[in-house]
Amino acid sequence: MIVIGIVGWKNSGKTTLAAKLIAELTKRGRSVSTIKHTHHAVNLDQPGKDTYQHAQAGAEEVMLASASRWALMRELRDAEEPTLDDFLARLNPVDIVIIEGFKSWPHPKIEIHREVSGGALLCREDPNIIALASDTTHNDVALPQFGVDDIAALADFVDARL
Repeated sequence: MIVIGIVGWKNSGKTTLAAKLIAELTKRGRSVSTIKHTHHAVNLDQPGKDTYQHAQAGAEEVMLASASRWALMRELRDAEEPTLDDFLARLNPVDIVIIEGFKSWPHPKIEIHREVSGGALLCREDPNIIALASDTTHNDVALPQFGVDDIAALADFVDARL
């Protein structure tokens, strides 16, 4: 199992790139899982619903199960946030795990950068960035570079790491 992160500035297209890459890799027969990290409070549950009431009553974990999908929600309460390694250990084995977020974690990453975002290239400061997907060429960057829409070539790059 390899881990590849997708990083970039806000609104640079991280989710779009990840979704297109996932679609291309699965089309090629690769098994893919993802982890999306956010700094925002996440509430998949809804007040008044049974699972919400279970969590509010003090359950440490609440599983919502159906014939087509299940979700396990762990209440951290005041516990420290788990690490990326903790989350990866909970996944079933797959060929590739694509991580969106966990920008400061030391795993191999692909940076997406758009000129309009105005942000500095992250790869200049992060040695874990192994490739750059951009809407412009950066001649001073010594990394493999791909167009933001060249998903097939990016998938070839990821496939080569397997």
